[in-house]
Amino acid sequence: MKIEGGCYCGQIKYRAEADPEKVEICHCSDCQTLSGSAYRTAVPVDADSFKLLCGTPSLYQKTAEDGSIRLQAFCPDCGSPLYSAPPAGEKGYFGIRVGTTRQRDRLIPKNQYWFRSAQPWTQDLSNVARAEKE
Repeated sequence: MKIEGGCYCGQIKYRAEADPEKVEICHCSDCQTLSGSAYRTAVPVDADSFKLLCGTPSLYQKTAEDGSIRLQAFCPDCGSPLYSAPPAGEKGYFGIRVGTTRQRDRLIPKNQYWFRSAQPWTQDLSNVARAEKE
């Protein structure tokens, strides 16, 4: 499916082709910190299908536990985390942050990773108070 998205302030916009069956949640402590939340929700897209339409994201080079490197792209103005990518010149995929897509309501997670690091409260939110607006 075609997806489009961008940062909160609108400075950066992108387009890609994504498989909604590959949406995933990562509970690792790195993703918790980088997302500013309890987990990160992403969909991998083929690097060839990703197109930056406008803007230039800031990049942070993250080294994983296994030594692999991923670039973390975010808006230099509003700070929205947008995607992860392989280092320049390397093969790989872009991990689009689902919350930055217009189609986020249709990108439902199918897998969870690093579950040993999951915050226990994320597994059942049925008893948390709800309000339609703040």
